[in-house]
Amino acid sequence: MNKKELADKLADKCDLSKAKAQEVISTLFDTKPGHGIIAIELDAGRDVQILGFGAFGTKRRSARLGRNPATGATITIAAKTYPFFKAGKGLKDRVAL
Repeated sequence: MNKKELADKLADKCDLSKAKAQEVISTLFDTKPGHGIIAIELDAGRDVQILGFGAFGTKRRSARLGRNPATGATITIAAKTYPFFKAGKGLKDRVAL
């Protein structure tokens, strides 16, 4: 399912126009700087928890040494922050059926 199909289903379930459903989905999930409620919260270092569905959060990976596979030279891989999603119990139980 893609974003458009999700918006179409949301519009049908909630009696919204397709344009309004698309706007709601973009407001939640957009990744452009300054947009998207989930991305803004993660940028600020806060987690987003949706009870029964799951949690969005960030983790920090420290700098480490790696190896260039082409030359075999040792390189330093920079530290980075990355997003993660952990499914909640309700979602895990539903999918496991």
